[in-house]
Amino acid sequence: MSDLTASPAQLDPDLRVTRIAAPLRHSVVESIRNAIALGHLQAGQRLTEKALCEMTGVSRTLVREALRQLESEGLIDVVPHRGPFVARLTPEQAEYIYQVRRELEGLAAELFATLASAEEQKALKKALRQLTASFSNKDPAVRLNAKNEFYACLLRGSGNAILAQVLSLLNGRIVVLRATSLQQQGRARESIRELNELVEAVLARDPAAAREAARRHVASAAAAALAIMRGQAAN
Repeated sequence: MSDLTASPAQLDPDLRVTRIAAPLRHSVVESIRNAIALGHLQAGQRLTEKALCEMTGVSRTLVREALRQLESEGLIDVVPHRGPFVARLTPEQAEYIYQVRRELEGLAAELFATLASAEEQKALKKALRQLTASFSNKDPAVRLNAKNEFYACLLRGSGNAILAQVLSLLNGRIVVLRATSLQQQGRARESIRELNELVEAVLARDPAAAREAARRHVASAAAAALAIMRGQAAN
């Protein structure tokens, strides 16, 4: 297991936390989560508070709070007498997560098609346009953030706060898997095509088609991510 020893200058400057209106702790959690998803912090890597403070530009207190949150999400393992490490996600665990995600996001799409307001529909269309544009950006963080925002819009429009809470428990590992699936050649283009079908269905107020489009999209993402993970495990 390796330590987080790179100097702050060697790390992605986008990982530093911007002090905006959103709660700062949430921003710190998101920064570390994205660092894991994008491979800046790798599975099995030991994390030190000092290095994380330098990476994010915040206090040890906020870093500790963020680590507790990420531990609850399954992204961080705290080893007694050794400290926190980036958790390893096995292909089997990933498959289980995708099984749950397929059903929950299918429900979210069905509810969005039934309940979303005109403003929520507009926000989802905007998020899809931004996601499509993000794939021409070479920065993987831009693409990942755009996809996360698309799903946030979908959940807001579902009108089911409990559904959003349940998915939030898986959110950290979903973000990591989302970044993994997008590594597959041609997956980005296919993902956009699938999400266009999903948006067309929800805008047409067709709950059954929306659910099926969401489930197909997750199944395709699962196939891509699991192929990469199993290939890595075999090496």
